[in-house]
Amino acid sequence: MQVVIGGVAQGCVYGLVALGFVLIYKATETVNFAQGELMMLGAFLGLLGMTALQLPYWAASLVAIGGMMLAGLAMERVLIRPVLGQPTFSIVMLTFGLGYIARGGITMVPGIGTETHALAAPYRGMTLAIGGTVLAGEQLAIIACTSLLSVLLWACFRFTRIGLAMQASSQNQLAAYYMGVPVQHLNGLVWGLAAAVAAIAGILLAPITFVHANMGFIGLKAFPAAIVGGFASLPGAIVGGLLIGIVEALSGFFLPEGFKDVMAYVVVLIMLTLRPTGLFGERAAKKV
Repeated sequence: MQVVIGGVAQGCVYGLVALGFVLIYKATETVNFAQGELMMLGAFLGLLGMTALQLPYWAASLVAIGGMMLAGLAMERVLIRPVLGQPTFSIVMLTFGLGYIARGGITMVPGIGTETHALAAPYRGMTLAIGGTVLAGEQLAIIACTSLLSVLLWACFRFTRIGLAMQASSQNQLAAYYMGVPVQHLNGLVWGLAAAVAAIAGILLAPITFVHANMGFIGLKAFPAAIVGGFASLPGAIVGGLLIGIVEALSGFFLPEGFKDVMAYVVVLIMLTLRPTGLFGERAAKKV
């Protein structure tokens, strides 16, 4: 049980980063491979708020989330929107380049980018014992925040005009545009929302793994989570992240060293063989 709970907490982080992949794919039918680096930048913004601005943890977190949302909006408007309509490969390579630039830019900041930093969360080091299982405060915070964020996103897409417009745009952008939906503005909002979710993941993960320039590589585990859940399903991103996290934790505990690092991709290969559309994906028939 102890190992499973640790896997659930790690899987929640994978799921939050995978949410960014799915949100952007549903809106623009492209994949943002810089999503992990956005998470890393969010963690560094939170660290900056607590150290340079002397803000408390929660205020620094809100500043980091808001800052990353603005950064996502700006990235979509300045870099992504001009190349929409070009071959998908061009946009994918652009996001790869953005990830490398973000990682390289952080490492060039003296005294910050090359060091590992601790984010002093108020719940860090706290524990809760239930029977023979000891729950870390960091794990409980990740699980609770992921659950709350999932409910808020569901309510947004289900009950708000913006959420309904996003759903319409994700199903058919041209039809939504003809019906008066501001598709371009919604695409920018989706990129901002994906960056904000990535920042939340980074702030939640930082007390466990610390803040460093390479923490964005976690996106390489979140991408399989999005595939397993179904690349067009928001609930599937969370479920896929949980599945990857639990399998990874169990394999790291019961199997020889080295299996933990590859099990996420083993799960993806099995899923692509048995159900190529993912757990929550839908098969779409196409006439040719």
